[in-house]
Amino acid sequence: MDLYEYQARDMFERHGVAVLPGVVATTPAEARAAAEEMGGTVVVKAQVTTGGRSKAGGVKVAHTPAEAEEAARAILGMDIKGHTVRKVMVAEGASIAEEYYFSLLLDRSTGRYLAMCSVEGGVEIERLAVERPESLVRVDVDPRVGIDDAKAGEIVAAAGFAPAVADAVAAMLVRLGTVYTEEDATLVEVNPLVLTAAGDIVALDAKVTLDDNAAFRHPDHAALADIAATDPLEIRAAEKGLNYVKLDGQVGIIGNGAGLVMSTLDVVALAGEAYGVKPANFLDIGGGASAEVMANGLDIVVGDPQVSVVLVNVFGGITSCVEVANGIVAALEMLGPAASKPLVVRLDGNAVDEGRRILEAAKHPLLTLENTMDGAAATAAKMASLGSAVDGGAS
Repeated sequence: MDLYEYQARDMFERHGVAVLPGVVATTPAEARAAAEEMGGTVVVKAQVTTGGRSKAGGVKVAHTPAEAEEAARAILGMDIKGHTVRKVMVAEGASIAEEYYFSLLLDRSTGRYLAMCSVEGGVEIERLAVERPESLVRVDVDPRVGIDDAKAGEIVAAAGFAPAVADAVAAMLVRLGTVYTEEDATLVEVNPLVLTAAGDIVALDAKVTLDDNAAFRHPDHAALADIAATDPLEIRAAEKGLNYVKLDGQVGIIGNGAGLVMSTLDVVALAGEAYGVKPANFLDIGGGASAEVMANGLDIVVGDPQVSVVLVNVFGGITSCVEVANGIVAALEMLGPAASKPLVVRLDGNAVDEGRRILEAAKHPLLTLENTMDGAAATAAKMASLGSAVDGGAS
């Protein structure tokens, strides 16, 4: 779960990370009131869980409450990379002497944490990594230890901080490491981390991604989810215990197992290049494929108005293809008229021949069978490009 900046800021503050005062506003009037309360210069910042806010005009400096109100009016409702701005944070301004960068993230390739740090902050870190890679240091962090004083000192030395600020920055990195470990995060990022004119090290930005797999250890994290900004299909899927992620394509994807579904996304994307279509979702129904589970999955996918065709790609392991096939047939019966979009089905694995026979015998007008994943992807992409229900028939 990606947090909004104001949520991450509050989390930082609870763990002793120095931050500036900030107030959330949902209307221009509330932004003006917040600026009046703070006094002086403030920064009005769009609250979205994506980058590129400044470039999009989602971050504005306001010297008066009236300017803060106008800034909020311009930002609220703005679309930033597909995210609608519903809230802004009015943050106290800072007198900045120097800007730095720091992040701590999960490196899945090594099974360790990776700390990245630079004395050049306040810029796009991706551009910095390309143009001046030597200025962005990368330091492995042992998950069993985290960022202790020794590791923080190592990071600060590698990044080349001046001796006058090294100890203060190191102390800040320890606290940010505590946020990471105690909140079960997969990312903690600050850009910029600043040295103020008064000599303080302050986090002017806050970005946190929490590990959903650790949610059982943090019941308070549930309150951080923004239901209003969550796609309704994703909410429905979660209520049914399905692992679903909405994308922006036309080919609905249903598979059993995250690895298989990811592979299916790839082959559909490749096949779709010829037709200008893309995958519409990620949906993993897990190891089982009962009629109820399949019906729930189909109901979610066909409920997306962008979907023109559904690709069901299942490998029968412990669950045989017979059960999968029966589940598909029963699901179509359960959904009735709601199942109005063509289904391309590819089965493989345990009892595949009998599973295919069951689907062929059903003679459902929406069903098209394919023997291979590449073939299924090509057929689904072609159907989706037509943009209408196709009576494929079982082949």
